Amino acid sequence: MLMRSTGLGKTELVAEINDCVAQGDHLILLVNTTDPVRWKVRCTMTLKDLRRLIVICMKISIFTFILNPFRWFKEPEHPGDY
Repeated sequence: MLMRSTGLGKTELVAEINDCVAQGDHLILLVNTTDPVRWKVRCTMTLKDLRRLIVICMKISIFTFILNPFRWFKEPEHPGDY
């Protein structure tokens, strides 16, 4: 996973999803950044957020992306400027 923040300028963080746990009315996504710094990042989502994410992802381009078996086994190319 690659992440960027406007607070970090053009710095790109390399990260991996560590876990997702339910806590009360929230899902907590635990992400560890590995490069250029080691941080533990936590993001909470409510059911409202999850519904919005599902609605946003209900596009033909997203389904095509997920269902393309060639993507499952190859190393992804860098997305460029995102």
